[in-house]
Amino acid sequence: MNYEDKKIVGIIASNVEPSIALNVIGHLAISIGKYSNEEIMGKPIIKDKSGIEHLGISQFPFIITKVKSGKLKNAIDLAKQNPNLLVADYPRDMLDTRTDEELVNSISSKENEKLEYLGAIIYGNTKDVDEITGKYQLWRME
Repeated sequence: MNYEDKKIVGIIASNVEPSIALNVIGHLAISIGKYSNEEIMGKPIIKDKSGIEHLGISQFPFIITKVKSGKLKNAIDLAKQNPNLLVADYPRDMLDTRTDEELVNSISSKENEKLEYLGAIIYGNTKDVDEITGKYQLWRME
């Protein structure tokens, strides 16, 4: 598989503070790593010249972007309609609850339209990911 065949794009709502954005991306990256198949990872262990082991990273590009909340929700909805894409999303409930039980109760009590999303990560074929996220602005601390 070629490096450019697949892509990972993180999307942060433009109104999210940098400290929260980092938290969102961290949690979503763990989720994508857990639920993707093993092809997402490059070489699992890389040894340096001294023989010290370093964990490998994704073999595909990982871009972080930002968009307004409405576009983020639209991107999540579009990505979830494509069975070839893996989508991890981060509703505000994930920030506002403390335990997994509270989170489950909070999200399961709301219709999708009532969820406010702070971020998402989309992984899949570059063409499919770019159709949704290709025009998004790169995320920068402002």
